[in-house]
Amino acid sequence: MTELSCEIPTAPGARPVVGHLLPFLKQPFTFLAQLPEHGDLVKIRLGPKAAVVICDPGLTRKVLIDDRTFDKGGLFLEREREWLGESVATCTHSKHRHKRRLAQPAFHPRRLADYAHTMTTQIASVVDGWHSGQVLDVCPEMFTITSRVFGAAMFSSTLPAGVLYEVIGDLTATFDGTFQRTLLPDVISRLPIPSTRRYNHANRRLRKTMNGIIADRRASGIDNGDLLSALMAAHDRESDARSSIDDDVSDAVVTFFVAGTETTSSALAWVLCVLAQHPDIEAQLHAEVDAVLSGRQPEYSDLERLQVASRIVTETLRLYPPAWFFTRTVTAGVGLGPYDLPVGSTVALSPYLIHRRADLYDEPDRFDPDRWLPERAASPPGSLLPFGGGARKCIGEAFGMTEVVLALVIIASRWRLQTIPGLRIRPPLSVSLVPGGLHLRVLDRRAGR
Repeated sequence: MTELSCEIPTAPGARPVVGHLLPFLKQPFTFLAQLPEHGDLVKIRLGPKAAVVICDPGLTRKVLIDDRTFDKGGLFLEREREWLGESVATCTHSKHRHKRRLAQPAFHPRRLADYAHTMTTQIASVVDGWHSGQVLDVCPEMFTITSRVFGAAMFSSTLPAGVLYEVIGDLTATFDGTFQRTLLPDVISRLPIPSTRRYNHANRRLRKTMNGIIADRRASGIDNGDLLSALMAAHDRESDARSSIDDDVSDAVVTFFVAGTETTSSALAWVLCVLAQHPDIEAQLHAEVDAVLSGRQPEYSDLERLQVASRIVTETLRLYPPAWFFTRTVTAGVGLGPYDLPVGSTVALSPYLIHRRADLYDEPDRFDPDRWLPERAASPPGSLLPFGGGARKCIGEAFGMTEVVLALVIIASRWRLQTIPGLRIRPPLSVSLVPGGLHLRVLDRRAGR
């Protein structure tokens, strides 16, 4: 790796050989939140790998907008490509516009109303199965919701439950292993240890299953009006090379399934976590839900009137952005702030870091949905990044926001959330920011009415 400019300050606490790896592994969010104290650009070392962390929102925005100079790459790309392939999330700038254009029809705003109906049905099927006084293990419960939603949206009703269960299991195994494999030396990740064997087995089986699903759909010749049909139709119009098309579709399906299950379930779990700790805000949400819905299930057209719910979700994404740390590679020498970055440099971006800056947000660690009221000052450009930014901003942003708001509203229409004494959240070190160990009690709001 090209050595970075010596003028860029290095974060304190680096140790020989491992650099900043120990504080990053032990308390990554505390470590990141303290970096702006040392400058707008701060160099860190994770073992033998170096990166410049961008701590300024304006410079962060510059990096995200100039995706040619700051191309997809860095610490995680090699591992992500092991199982996501050359997808819209992992491909370089030269391929990105083309791949995004192919995926765009699947996420066209006109489809959202249909997706919302699917979401409502699947969310209610899980939530209606809870009972008053039940203590939820929130993260797996939210994952059940998002996997059912995205399974129905991606495959309609064509995928047997057993196959969907296998896909979800393999996705989880590969997703969970990615971050750890990134930080380990390459030689360790190649050893036949149990975790590596599980990762490789899940990755191989996932691809085999996806290829079989696509082959079956192609043989049927039926357009089911789902995400898979939209993706296949768009790719078919672009190429005559059938094997290449199906590989590209497989990459897209795996990528969107991860984003639509793992990251969305993390966001929803955090929403419930903060709401349970703020009963006054939960009461505002209940009042809005009761006034807008009057006891019925929400529809897509209701979303514009569910403003409290929307602000709760936005504020939660500010505090706990699922994509909390990602990297880019410098493809041409460039000035960034007062420093010059040579070709090959790795820059790291952290929405979590930016969202917690006190000069951008009053009391940045406080949960305050009303900071997103229209009359309150808008956040400066580049200071709210839960879905990234620039040309590589998450293509499923509207889908994800719709799902999380609908899930929150359906839950709030029936259930009240209660924290458990001694609650202690332990976010594991993962690609996505997850409230590990979160348990909440649900109480039926209708009891005693």
